[in-house]
Amino acid sequence: MKITILGAAGGEVTGSAYLVESRRARVLVDCGLFQGEPRAEELNRRPLGTGSARLDAVLLTHAHLDHTGRLPLLTNAGFTGPIFATPATIDMAGLILRDSAKIQGQDAERFNRQRRRAGEAPAVPLYTSADVERTLGLFKPVPYRDPVAVAPGLQARFVEAGHMLGSASIQLLADEDGARRTVVFSGDLGPKGAPILRDSEPFSQADLVFLESTYGDRDHRSFADTVHEFIEILQHAVAQKSKVLVPTFAVGRAQVLTALLAWVFRNKRVAPFPVFLDSPMAIEASKIYARHPELFDDEMVAFLKAKPMAQDLTTMKLTATPEESRQINFCPGPCFIMAGAGMCNAGRILHHLRHNLWNPQAHVIIAGYQANGTLGRLLVDGAKKVTIFGETIAVKAQVHTLGGFSAHAGQTDLLAWFGVLAPARPRVILTHGEDGPRTALAKLITARHGLTPALPALGETIEL
Repeated sequence: MKITILGAAGGEVTGSAYLVESRRARVLVDCGLFQGEPRAEELNRRPLGTGSARLDAVLLTHAHLDHTGRLPLLTNAGFTGPIFATPATIDMAGLILRDSAKIQGQDAERFNRQRRRAGEAPAVPLYTSADVERTLGLFKPVPYRDPVAVAPGLQARFVEAGHMLGSASIQLLADEDGARRTVVFSGDLGPKGAPILRDSEPFSQADLVFLESTYGDRDHRSFADTVHEFIEILQHAVAQKSKVLVPTFAVGRAQVLTALLAWVFRNKRVAPFPVFLDSPMAIEASKIYARHPELFDDEMVAFLKAKPMAQDLTTMKLTATPEESRQINFCPGPCFIMAGAGMCNAGRILHHLRHNLWNPQAHVIIAGYQANGTLGRLLVDGAKKVTIFGETIAVKAQVHTLGGFSAHAGQTDLLAWFGVLAPARPRVILTHGEDGPRTALAKLITARHGLTPALPALGETIEL
């Protein structure tokens, strides 16, 4: 049995994909898009290293684009097998992949206007909306915890990962040559105690484990301390009549921030003021959240039972159309604007940043991971000037990095999750992390458990 790593390796965080080959079956665990880095376009267009038509199945840990974004390329290459995922992941993947195809089409159209004028060949998007619809027809829902037969000799068990709605860690059980081998894929793990979702659930048995290491070198600030800082920013913005811009991941972060604002207003920590959810995708994602209350943690259930959030958010406006988005420019402060994309690499947030980054009174809250090469990463790293739509913009706004809102587990939570598996003495492979974080996590695992994790390169094959 062997597993080839087709993404999120060699210090790269995005593009998660693992090809698992046993004597009787071939399955892919995740099939994500590379994002942010200069080689992303080239990597996304590379063949996946296998005849797609020969795959028996695909298993998804969750719906984020860096775990699902290359799926339509599989179907274009002839894959017609099942794609197994939890029901909420299926709902979210439909939203995310349709949005991805739409954006690619719009980008290609814009680039091609320039290319035509320059006499160059037209750009071709990775895939179209029709490709996405064909892919979505292959999805098969799986329950949490119960083993599911996914290919000859292979069963999979999905458990809560606490990262986003529907997210899962996957335990793959392979029966081969009269023996059972167990491979665990952590997927992306959420932090303990994060709002809305239940905490991640660890496995206790594995021969081989692939563990994410996004924040393997540090812990986030506690959620309670982060909320305190968040409230202070809001109070200052209200006093100064400032705008607060939040580059917002439409799935997960938008819903957490919405719930937090409801809590802040309900508990009179800040008087209600205008809030804009300026993201059609986040609006639709919130509807999907509402359809899956069975995945909420006890605190969220109690909060909703006490009073509907809509009664706390009477000053919140959902701006779906481009015209509604443009009208936000004329809204005086204080106001709170959530818009995608979460890494500031596309979307409506770019327009809001262009209009407000130069203003010392404005606030920008960075509330999630920012990949290398993105505008969001430049802001986190303290850039004094940035380029947006070809225009140089001075960065004079107050930029706040609130890591405590991250949907990724920090170092302590990663070690705690792995600590349940450690007595089984599995081989450990660290992926989904830049070189610094995964090296730091590897050293701690060695010191605590006497295991030496491998830090694989892209395309490397692990034999079991």
